[in-house]
Amino acid sequence: MVLPVQEPSADQACPSILPAKKMAGIGIHFSSLPGPYGIGDIGDRALKFVDTLASMGLSVWQFLPTGPTAYGDSPYQPLSAFAGNEMLIGIEPLLRQGLLLKTEAEVLTRLPVQSVDYGLLIPRKQKVLARVAERFHATASSLLKTEYEDFLALNDAAWLDDYAIYRILKTMHGEKPWPEWGKPFVRREKDALEKVKNDNYQAIQHVKIIQFLFTNQWRTLKQYAGEAGVQLFGDIPIYIALDSADAWAHPEILLIDEAGKPSHVAGVPPDYFSTDGQLWGNPLYDWRFHEANGYRWWIERVRHASNHADLVRVDHFRGFESYWAVEFGAGTARVGEWLPGPGDGLFQAMHSALGSLPIVAEDLGVITPAVNRLRLQYRIPGMKVLQFETADPEFNPDDIDSNCVCYTGTHDNDTTVGWFHGSDQDNRPRQEILDTQRNVLQLTGGTAETIHRDMIRLAFDCPARLAIAPMQDFLGLGSEARLNIPGTTMNNWRWRLREEQLTPALRESVARMTGKSSRV
Repeated sequence: MVLPVQEPSADQACPSILPAKKMAGIGIHFSSLPGPYGIGDIGDRALKFVDTLASMGLSVWQFLPTGPTAYGDSPYQPLSAFAGNEMLIGIEPLLRQGLLLKTEAEVLTRLPVQSVDYGLLIPRKQKVLARVAERFHATASSLLKTEYEDFLALNDAAWLDDYAIYRILKTMHGEKPWPEWGKPFVRREKDALEKVKNDNYQAIQHVKIIQFLFTNQWRTLKQYAGEAGVQLFGDIPIYIALDSADAWAHPEILLIDEAGKPSHVAGVPPDYFSTDGQLWGNPLYDWRFHEANGYRWWIERVRHASNHADLVRVDHFRGFESYWAVEFGAGTARVGEWLPGPGDGLFQAMHSALGSLPIVAEDLGVITPAVNRLRLQYRIPGMKVLQFETADPEFNPDDIDSNCVCYTGTHDNDTTVGWFHGSDQDNRPRQEILDTQRNVLQLTGGTAETIHRDMIRLAFDCPARLAIAPMQDFLGLGSEARLNIPGTTMNNWRWRLREEQLTPALRESVARMTGKSSRV
């Protein structure tokens, strides 16, 4: 049955995933958490941060995609849509489980603590985790081994076996993208893959063990957060990377030839973030194939994400209605064409298989009526970002729909302080910055010195069922703490919170703000 397309009122549109009681949350990725091992993690660092959220009266923790990263360290270009990023595995749980010696972890304590140095971190942590995997069967408790066998039974055929073989082949080929591998491996010839399995049996098992340890720690985190009244808010990119286990194992889901070469790639035309548009370079989906098999891959992807988080933001929601296709090899995303996406067919299939969809639509930028109709048809919350909205002198925060998540800014924005004052990376004309400053001060009734708190208060006081601010805004940090600059690939995703920044005064201040806005 096709659900009727209608545009209900704000109250009628409130989906089940955003309860009637207002909530407030914080945005920070696991890599940005404080800790002594070179990067934040999903182990003890994350459990401690759940306690921090609870002490602030915050009930939602939003983070970035958690897949294994590759070139540029971007969470939005993961090596798998289903695997976890081994760099985020916590060290302390491994020490307690007897899988790692303290002396073996010391190499990580010599890494920077104020930012993530991926060039130093990745090879060191890979060696540490390799030792863990080597001794797993000899050292792990019987309970942990049983849980590992259950993990294999549930995931091996679905995605894990392909991912493990892909990682081994990628290492064998000097970490080159799979279209540059030997032809037998690019084409997944049976005899060639069987030989790799036989010759690298132990290494393949080690990849699987490390994925199990990620999942095991994640399960602990999700249970701990639930008991503390904190919802986990995940994120999945709409597109997958060409250099990914998914593209290699299932090229039929993409518009690529037998050698792995796409005819067109994904992006968006020029917008607020970039005058050249954003050329993501991801291969495009073969939506005809997906429609023919009932969108099974997408159903499993969303099911997997929703099993790991209470809410899931879907990046670039517009691409489901229409998407920007850029010819492969183009230098920018300026020239392209809008092509029709799967639209209602995909969401009807997911709705039938999964019931109420636990997703939030990233519907920023130029959104057409057709995109809005698709979102409203399935009662999916959208997003409002105050850094964009307050540039309009006619903006009234009371007009924000309750069926949305309101942000001061996102991971792609400058911090609120940096945005308010303007920075070297800001592509806005100076007069636009000055006009926005005037608008914002009139809206908040605050000052330039208190702009970060005033913008958070503006978000918390608006009608949106969920309001979120990045950790950097709670701290009042400037552009030096910006996490990502869209359209660039260098020095992003590195910022880290320091433990001493989480002062009692900060916790009390946020708790008062949350209480006054009735979002506790």
